[in-house]
Amino acid sequence: MVAAGVSLGLWAASDGDGGSTGTEARPSQGRTAAAPRGTSPESSPSPSRSYALSKAPQTIPAVRDHEPARGPGWRPESGNRVVVDDAALADEGRLVAGELGLTYAGEKGDRRAGDLRLALGGDKKANPESYVMTVRDGRAEITGPADAGVFYGTRTLKQETHDGGTAPEGVVRDEPAKPVRGFMLDIARKNFTADWIEDRIRELGDLKFNQLGLHFSDDQGFRIESDSHPEIVSQEHLTKAQVRKIVDLAESRHIAVVPEIDSPGHLGAVIDAHPDLQLRTAQGSAVQGAIDISKAESAEIVDDLLNEYADLFPGRPWHLGADEYQALVRSDPEAAFPQLAAAAQKKYGSGATVADLTTGWLNDRAATVREHGRTPRAWNDGFFRGGSVQADKDIQVAYWTGKEIGAREPLEYLDAGRKVINYNDEFLYYVLGEPQTFVYPTGQRIYEQWTPLVLRGTTAVPERYNGQILGGSFAVWCDLANAQTQDQVAAGIRMPLRATVQKLWDPDRPELSWAEFRALADRLG
Repeated sequence: MVAAGVSLGLWAASDGDGGSTGTEARPSQGRTAAAPRGTSPESSPSPSRSYALSKAPQTIPAVRDHEPARGPGWRPESGNRVVVDDAALADEGRLVAGELGLTYAGEKGDRRAGDLRLALGGDKKANPESYVMTVRDGRAEITGPADAGVFYGTRTLKQETHDGGTAPEGVVRDEPAKPVRGFMLDIARKNFTADWIEDRIRELGDLKFNQLGLHFSDDQGFRIESDSHPEIVSQEHLTKAQVRKIVDLAESRHIAVVPEIDSPGHLGAVIDAHPDLQLRTAQGSAVQGAIDISKAESAEIVDDLLNEYADLFPGRPWHLGADEYQALVRSDPEAAFPQLAAAAQKKYGSGATVADLTTGWLNDRAATVREHGRTPRAWNDGFFRGGSVQADKDIQVAYWTGKEIGAREPLEYLDAGRKVINYNDEFLYYVLGEPQTFVYPTGQRIYEQWTPLVLRGTTAVPERYNGQILGGSFAVWCDLANAQTQDQVAAGIRMPLRATVQKLWDPDRPELSWAEFRALADRLG
């Protein structure tokens, strides 16, 4: 590849990549030399003009392949154009034009010095998030099989040219290793402002994340306006208009917003308005946050909410929760909750258990969101070993812990053929106030020790399961909501987010040391 790049660079230096002056260009940000202002990249080169072989761009996440060449590179100049070859790229074109101070010129077939061209093309079977960026002849072109890949190319270019930098001459070929690169935010326990969430979306987009999870229903609050059940909504909440703005901004950054209404546990905010639905023991004791799934009304209210919010969140993924249903932490759930045992046997036959009834609840909620074209996911402790009822095969496993009663190793889910998303609480859980055994994760530990294969604890599963692991998600949980302000949260997750996306984009050992990576993050802002 290097030899090919040298050959290309020699061709470029002798056939129009250089300027018409013998004066050396000043270096920019330690990358590659740039053509002096006022010179034409398309004019004939001076025989004395030469450029060093370009170096790979320094970005987060790092590009996966760069073919070096000799030439001035590309930098945004006032008056230069952003042009597209397809109207479908208009949003990407306008966004990057505004960010770089260029003129968005729309669909154009001509080529001018200084142009940034966005194009759809290449192998249609290629990863839709892949792109090729070519810097040559004083122009830059980003091509991808879909608009998502082109967008990621503009994020690379934005970082390359940050603070006066230059995009190096040559060809970048880049694509993510994992299709799920997520950040999950618990807005149920702590109210985050719409502006703060929008700022995170801009940050996530520039880092090439593609999912934002919103956990907006829990025991402490229900944080999005509801028309079907306004009685459950907390005083501090997001309006639907605010959510639509958040979703629109996320879509413009190719980020899917993944809603989560957790059930049948973590429903305290719903139960506060409907105390008759709270699960009670045989002795009449109320179980915190748990809804009584033997009652038809329980399913009706949750399905009302799932159906209502389907129009608000247009993406495909949908998180159903399913974790920590307190009925199943008892040594004998059937004796503790005879109404659940009776409902299980009525629905699934003699011998059916409370775990079977709970799995059936999950399957029924999955059917509800599936009717809206959604792909369901649930926390790993919502899947149970054995039993007469098994979770539907298409429900993705959000693997976060191995600490629950009857905990199962990740291999059990993988050997069953399930798709898994890595939320490993050892590395990816930022829990406000550090309750129980949690400590705030560091970017360095993620960067140096974690990969998508490390699903539980610190041990990786065998490489043969790599294809079943769709990616991962960094998560903020607000167990002690007042332990940090939202600005402190933003500062605390800054480097962990960058380290996480680096390992999801390319899980191999990074070329930069942690100190170099951190310095790069500080320089890019």
